Amino acid sequence: MRAMRGWFRDTTGGLPRTFWYLWTGTLINRLGSFVLVFLAIYLTQERGFSASQAGLVLGAWGVGGAVGTTAGGTLTDRWGRRPTLLTAHLGAATMMLALGFARDLWTVAAGALLLGLFAEAARPAFGAMMIDVVPERDRLRAFSLNYWAINLGFACAAVLAGFAAQAGYLLLFVVNATTTVVTALIIFVKVRETRTVTVDMPRGGAPAGALRTILSDRVYLGFVALNLLGALVFLQHISMLPIAMADSGLSPATYGSVIALNGVLIVAGQLFVPRLIKGRSRSHVLALAAVVMGAGFGLTAFADVAWFYGLTVLIWTLGEMLNSPSNATLIAELSPAELRGRYQGVFSLSWQLAGAAAPILGGLVREQAGNATLWFGCAMIGLVMAVGHLLSGPARERRAIALRTAGAAPVVTVQSTAPQPAAPQAAEPVATSRG
Repeated sequence: MRAMRGWFRDTTGGLPRTFWYLWTGTLINRLGSFVLVFLAIYLTQERGFSASQAGLVLGAWGVGGAVGTTAGGTLTDRWGRRPTLLTAHLGAATMMLALGFARDLWTVAAGALLLGLFAEAARPAFGAMMIDVVPERDRLRAFSLNYWAINLGFACAAVLAGFAAQAGYLLLFVVNATTTVVTALIIFVKVRETRTVTVDMPRGGAPAGALRTILSDRVYLGFVALNLLGALVFLQHISMLPIAMADSGLSPATYGSVIALNGVLIVAGQLFVPRLIKGRSRSHVLALAAVVMGAGFGLTAFADVAWFYGLTVLIWTLGEMLNSPSNATLIAELSPAELRGRYQGVFSLSWQLAGAAAPILGGLVREQAGNATLWFGCAMIGLVMAVGHLLSGPARERRAIALRTAGAAPVVTVQSTAPQPAAPQAAEPVATSRG
């Protein structure tokens, strides 16, 4: 018992109060995140759309998200983290309700596009605010805790949504909109602006040529490209996986229970991951994660019953657990402080491009080449990612060290409304070689 208390204190102690408000908002929002999980089933079974049409709607969500995350990154650096978050959440809640009442294909697609725009505009602001308030040595466990909250909410939402859908799909949209508004209220009442403006920063909040700086950062863009490949594979679980399970004669409630295993495994084991991968090569861990995730999706080609689908979910979830916190801390280390929002936006853009392309490509491959080809292709992409991480890892570590050294120089702050974070307790440092 004493050892468990010590582990809990080392895992959660000393993090700033603002972090915990953000963490609470994340948990509440994810508890009601019904719509995206069940959107493919809603479109094909409730609205009668084909798999290609459902892929088009999900692709529209991704296109809107690509625009939203790009605009959100710029607004995060120029306008501020807090106003960007509030605007994005309130806009997303409004469009969530509008999408629930939409009926014909093009209205639904337009609603999905606008919902993606607002929902994903919040990502860069949230990521930048997390980095702002959490000291570098505490970021690994902070991101792991936040990821844990995301998946706790997701696991509960997936199960509840399966049963709520039986009472009417509109209920899913209403609950999702409500939890989004509650998150916005927490930010409005409890979270202050965290953006700082330094004396050498221009009035707009970021140095001139910011986009040019990012586009010339080949190390970071290479990392983003590898994430794009991973996202193309991972997002099949909300586009083609529910359709494949429906073709196997399984109900939406069964899909909800199977996909909830993803969140359950992460909730049970994610907080132990930082110690498991501490001190290990980051590129090696990311490569292993890619192989495991690809293998899990590849095995879906052989699944035809619920327990087999559940097994594939558990396998690719193990890869996700290794990949996600490693990605989060690496993004923080590769992002210059004055361009933090934009760098977060570019990384989020890879997810939105995948969100647009994954359902469309998945639907086309499945219809033209068959179900097995789709899942075997996912496994091959995992192998390509693994090789890419092994080859590019050393350059990323050199860049992270260079930015850390540059960031150690004193900076004079002329504007900051952020509260000073509480002094952190002793915590395990983020090892530069960690994957």
